Amino acid sequence: MRTLACLPLIMTVLATTALAAVEVKTVGDVRIYGIFFQNRNFTGWNATGTATEDTLQIYQRFRVRTDFTANEALKCRLGFMVNDTPWGNGTYTADAPTVSVQVYQAYLQFFWPDTNLEFTIGLQPVSLPQAPLFYDSVIMASKKETKSTAALIVTAPVIEDTLELNLGFTRRLDANSQFDTDTTQVDDELDLYFLTAPLTLPGFTLTPWGMAGVVGANAGLSSSQTSNLMSGGSFIFPRGYQNSQNLALWGGASLVVDALDPFLIQADAIYGQAGATDAGRNLRRGTFFDLGVQYTGLSFMTPGLGVWWASGEDGSLTNGSERIPIISPNFGMGNSFLFPCNQDFSNDNLGVDPSGSMGATLALENISFVEKMTHLVNLTVMTGTSSAKGVALAVGASGGNGQYMTLGKNLVQGEWLTAIEFETKYMVYQNLALILETGWATLSGARSDVWNTSRGFTGMVNDAWKASLGLKYTF
Repeated sequence: MRTLACLPLIMTVLATTALAAVEVKTVGDVRIYGIFFQNRNFTGWNATGTATEDTLQIYQRFRVRTDFTANEALKCRLGFMVNDTPWGNGTYTADAPTVSVQVYQAYLQFFWPDTNLEFTIGLQPVSLPQAPLFYDSVIMASKKETKSTAALIVTAPVIEDTLELNLGFTRRLDANSQFDTDTTQVDDELDLYFLTAPLTLPGFTLTPWGMAGVVGANAGLSSSQTSNLMSGGSFIFPRGYQNSQNLALWGGASLVVDALDPFLIQADAIYGQAGATDAGRNLRRGTFFDLGVQYTGLSFMTPGLGVWWASGEDGSLTNGSERIPIISPNFGMGNSFLFPCNQDFSNDNLGVDPSGSMGATLALENISFVEKMTHLVNLTVMTGTSSAKGVALAVGASGGNGQYMTLGKNLVQGEWLTAIEFETKYMVYQNLALILETGWATLSGARSDVWNTSRGFTGMVNDAWKASLGLKYTF
């Protein structure tokens, strides 16, 4: 009995001894904020017009990441989170809270002995290259390492401090896990293989990259994944891919030029296609370009201007989609109210789809006239590059607004979004910030012939408003 009573103490001593040679470092953040958000979908309803939104919520999130480092060549990371959940719901319910602590990073990282080959294996953040001015990738993003996917990445320096290769594989989906649902095997995976080759020379960095994917017909894509990856023609009977496996390809290059300092020029060029070997209606292919410039020569402000253009739908469904296929986008500039990008809080943007659109953003960041206080001002204007006829056909085939494409999130030619974001951050302590975010957006030119297949959405269009106040603590 004494042995059993001492067991916890013995285990603690053994664990302490085992970790004596391992460096343990923990970092993380806590964010608590209240937000007033009206007309998130420009109507006061949810995307499909079947529910009415609550305009005031209080959210809380917690994330912690711990690195266990044996030496310079070997470490692992374990990250936990309690995701953004409103008070009174889920984890933050008083009487019957839902347990929602999740592992969001869990990976091993090491160098192969006597080489410079670095392996990163496990649940980890993975992003394709994109000009930093536009936050994260428009094709596959980790939202600055807050989203993860199971992946294997090998990093090989070719020329020290000049050229390296990053070869990776990620399995985004495996619908049936280890066993399929019956004795006949089905293709239920979404696998992606990618290569990036950042080249750094005096005055600029150029990163060409490519990615190939295999989309299983039974991968069980979510509604958002279907909207991002497949064509409107895939809703025509018989729905979905006809081949068991379908190839998707992307290629692009990201450029950052600092030779003209204090001007910083950044750009991207991307092409992608999916389902090219399947029925013609299931093909989705398109291009995306962006260009931005920042001026870093001012001590009290960092101004920047960015533009983008993406190919849009033509007037037919039978020849597939002309928008670039996407895996998980987090594109946006300067905390734009329209996109989920580098805001301090979540659930505070409109979630607009950048594919099939063109636009411009003027961002004035790091505005500072008072000690410990900074401001940000952002103006974004965008319009659609898609044919109204083609989008109307896609909306009708998919079952209405909010199923595949959504009013205010996807734009057709002649529809415009204008948004303004104003933010203030005050550093209460070195690691504690009090943050105020405000935003306004208006949708003009909404086409009733495109969106009103099931309800009169365009007759309910109103401006979107946001005001959020909260605290961000980093440690």
